[in-house]
Amino acid sequence: MAGGRRSGLQQQVINFYRECFRAARTKPINNRPHFYAYIRREFRAHNIRKNDFVTIEYMLRRGKRQLETYSSPSIQDIHL
Repeated sequence: MAGGRRSGLQQQVINFYRECFRAARTKPINNRPHFYAYIRREFRAHNIRKNDFVTIEYMLRRGKRQLETYSSPSIQDIHL
């Protein structure tokens, strides 16, 4: 949004996107591009309207559970 203010939910999604990339930076350097590609693909895969709040909140909860799983030190790589 050029110059506009974001809603609380929009800011939550942006913060979560950044959090995913921060978590990916804890993975081995050779595998990071796989995590980056996975993150981008997951965010782009769902064509959700901006005002579909229930779906956005559901996807945020689902994504946070996935992030918790993939943040585990035992997960070293991800394949698309």
